[in-house]
Amino acid sequence: MKKLNWCIIGTGAIANELAESLLRVNGEIYGAYNRTYEKALLFSKKYNIKKTYQSIEDVMNDTLVDIVYISTPHNAHYELIKKSLENNKHVLCEKAITVNSQQLREVMELANEKNLKLMEAMTIYNMPIYKVLKDKIDQGIIGKVKMIQVNFGSCKDYDVTNRFFSKDLAGGALLDIGVYATAFARYFMSKQPHKILTTHDEFETGVDEQSGIILQNTSGELSVISLTMRAKQPKRGIISGELGYIDVNDYPRATQATIVYTKDGSKEIIDVGNTTLALDYEVIHMEKSIIENDQTSLLYTHDVMDILTKVRHQWGIIYPFENKE
Repeated sequence: MKKLNWCIIGTGAIANELAESLLRVNGEIYGAYNRTYEKALLFSKKYNIKKTYQSIEDVMNDTLVDIVYISTPHNAHYELIKKSLENNKHVLCEKAITVNSQQLREVMELANEKNLKLMEAMTIYNMPIYKVLKDKIDQGIIGKVKMIQVNFGSCKDYDVTNRFFSKDLAGGALLDIGVYATAFARYFMSKQPHKILTTHDEFETGVDEQSGIILQNTSGELSVISLTMRAKQPKRGIISGELGYIDVNDYPRATQATIVYTKDGSKEIIDVGNTTLALDYEVIHMEKSIIENDQTSLLYTHDVMDILTKVRHQWGIIYPFENKE
């Protein structure tokens, strides 16, 4: 089997995690690029990366690059995905994969046309515990799913210059942490929500600081999501059914869940996977999808981006660069 060559675009904290995962899974990393060449050189030296690129065009022109991993701020994702696909490279892109559903539809169509794999680096779709939990729910152990509750509160330092609070960089809680909560909710809902109710508070820079979101589908399932990036909340997800509920703490990289059965209060602990290998699972899934030509990699990503776009539309928050698209 041909070894797939990865190029990492962006060298921030999450890129460092991905680099460590690539070394564990593949033993090597082919290329790295950052807008600041000196940072890319330091990154390449740290991880013994073969090639360091001075321009994004150099990355795109290198026919030996099979996969690009994009870990830049959200506002740059769409253009980098599009450019990569146009240059015949598979793409694993950090969440949120794009900033709106129109962007996602365009790059999905391009990936299909080019027969290339496009995937969002969303841990929830890759942590082994979630397939186990979904299988158990499908088997009926908690009965019909009725309610899903998801919290995520991240207390970011007050800094109006930070990317988290920048409207120009598509900042705000929704795309940064809300994508995890929405992915969790959608993963355990049997159908895409047809009704969305939401309210929010804005930070002084015009991005969403905190919000409440209610999702409802035609199967009688409700999801209630609470988000904030100026107050700490436990990252907790609960799936409740007629016969019991499943409690998942630290759900973005979960390895353990507790099933509580309503009838007698008994508990069952599910323990699967390894938190420290969260990005290893993404790398393995990405390569497996390419090799096996899996067509389901964006199934939930598409639905989640549709929800996020509709939520932001209700809020009336538009990023400056969206007006130019």
